[in-house]
Amino acid sequence: MATQSSRAAARLMISPAVILLLLWMIVPLAMTIYFSLLRYNLLMPGMEEWAGLSNYKYFLTDPAFFTAIKNTLVLVLGVLFITVVGGVALALLLDQPFWGQGIVRVLVIAPFFVMPTVSALVWKNMFFNPVNGLFAWLAKSIGLQPYDFLSQSPMLSIIIIVAWQWLPFATLILLTAMQSLDSEQLEAAEMDGASWPSRFIHIMVPHLTRAITVVILIQTIFLLSTFAEILVTTNGGPGTATTNLTYLVYAQSLLQYDVGGGAAGGIVAVILANIVAFFLMRMIGKNLET
Repeated sequence: MATQSSRAAARLMISPAVILLLLWMIVPLAMTIYFSLLRYNLLMPGMEEWAGLSNYKYFLTDPAFFTAIKNTLVLVLGVLFITVVGGVALALLLDQPFWGQGIVRVLVIAPFFVMPTVSALVWKNMFFNPVNGLFAWLAKSIGLQPYDFLSQSPMLSIIIIVAWQWLPFATLILLTAMQSLDSEQLEAAEMDGASWPSRFIHIMVPHLTRAITVVILIQTIFLLSTFAEILVTTNGGPGTATTNLTYLVYAQSLLQYDVGGGAAGGIVAVILANIVAFFLMRMIGKNLET
């Protein structure tokens, strides 16, 4: 009886938080679904009318939609590749004892705490600027023509900026996993004559598999909503070269003043993100069971 009463009391105590959380999620989602079914243009206030599924049809048949899907995949996969490979390399480096190790760790992790807008401005003006940027100065110093990254390789530039922000996160997770590796296994393998590449492939990589899976899961969820870096640097251009799904929803809603179409795009983005999250959760679940 005491157990049942304590469970009832626990449910009663957490119910306000659960209700608040549900309202926090359901109310904006319900309003977005409602606006997606209206023909609602900010240039014509007070003239909203029922549109049904026409906003979804318009958004899904827009040629920019498939370009945005492709750019989103390229951005996510490119950043994941750089952060996972670079994170493993930095974790191996920072796991070795050397002078000033603590300072180096702080410097490596520091970019993760910089706001996306600030980091995008730093890269745009201090590194990628074809006139006064660091890369332009290096090119001129060796007699080469400066390369305009944001105009000639816009998607690569966005990937570099976003990867620079997320590399510290991957490094921190992978370094923690690396430090949990039993050093006796490495010492035993070394005594048996195993080379460093063999120890890395057969001992370190299997040990880091779960940490890599966690990094991929968490980063993918956030990378699908990358927006500030694109807005500050390229505005989705040139053309639609760097327009991802998030920026397309923004352009539909606030640049074309079509709230109904933007809301429909938001619902489509939520559905696609949940599909990706579902498969990622299945992948990480199977990985953690093994």
